[in-house]
Amino acid sequence: MDKIFINDLQIETTIGIYEWEKRIKQIVSIDIVMDVDITKASQSDKIADTLDYKAISKKVINFVENSKVELVEVLVEKIAKIIIDEFGVPRVKVTVKKPSAIRGSKEVGISIERTQKD
Repeated sequence: MDKIFINDLQIETTIGIYEWEKRIKQIVSIDIVMDVDITKASQSDKIADTLDYKAISKKVINFVENSKVELVEVLVEKIAKIIIDEFGVPRVKVTVKKPSAIRGSKEVGISIERTQKD
């Protein structure tokens, strides 16, 4: 299976368990790797024959910007579900990173892989 990916999609959102985090916007960084067969698109040169990663990124940006969650676990699961359900991706790997969440660490995060069967 071929892969289409979006790396380091940085989005401002409200995320965190502490009261001060619930009052501010923070940047999260998102990586998405989607399984897809690009054979048809590679022959037709038509966007309709592949995944439109711009449409996917716009959907993810809109969702994340408007979400207010406490846990990265919730955000990563919901992003995976959107990509599978709305774009028909059979398998997706989503990583959500929260920079500077822990002193001395560049970032913390969660990476999950989900399929349409999950």
